[in-house]
Amino acid sequence: MTKCRIKSMVASLLTAFMLLQAAPKVMADNTAIGYGQGTAVDSENCPSDALAFNDRYREYNAYATTPDKKRIIITFDQGYENGYTANILDTLKEKNVKAIFFLTGDYAKKENALVKRMIDEGHVLGNHGMTHASLPKLNEEDAKQEVMSLHDYVLDEYGYEMQYFRFPCGEYSEDRLKFVNELGYKTLFWSYAYVDWQTDAQPDCTAALEGLSKSVHGGEILLLHSVSKTNAEILGDAIDSFRSAGFIV
Repeated sequence: MTKCRIKSMVASLLTAFMLLQAAPKVMADNTAIGYGQGTAVDSENCPSDALAFNDRYREYNAYATTPDKKRIIITFDQGYENGYTANILDTLKEKNVKAIFFLTGDYAKKENALVKRMIDEGHVLGNHGMTHASLPKLNEEDAKQEVMSLHDYVLDEYGYEMQYFRFPCGEYSEDRLKFVNELGYKTLFWSYAYVDWQTDAQPDCTAALEGLSKSVHGGEILLLHSVSKTNAEILGDAIDSFRSAGFIV
């Protein structure tokens, strides 16, 4: 092989390498998506959209159900205190159930005694954003501040390091799922929720309990809001119903 031929090959390789280096990186999409578990279910009563979410985004440690088909995880979103969390904690203690409480910054700062009780009684604290802002609508610096300022506050104030994140407003994007995972968090959405947060239009207790019981499924992540009077009243019966159906809570 001639020297000219060798030089030509080297030049071609260098050119190709520089083109690869200069090629733009494929970025995850930051289009905001509103999460919902949908109404269609599989043969085990698990919402199909929740399962599809797991399949698509598990690479970012983002989940709407758990793989444990014998267990139900109860979670609460703690936007503000409406006087029912103490009763909820009483019921959880009576029924020997551990829940995940997703805190906003306002809740973490104002409800010191309740947050300490959650920790002392063995519940898990989750991050629901310092200001409950939609992460896809924030730039990267502000999104990091939204997550990590609350993380650092809870660590400093309570000595507790959170590891689960729930996207405020149920709005996410592929980019922000990836981003939150890179901050050290797993994302938890839900596989069942209902309209329980309207404090001036609370669901009927009988209808709400019936809905929870009919929708129960293995691997369920149940989203409840602690501002709900109905939830506080039916929680014990709901737990009994889940257990009578053969599930671990």
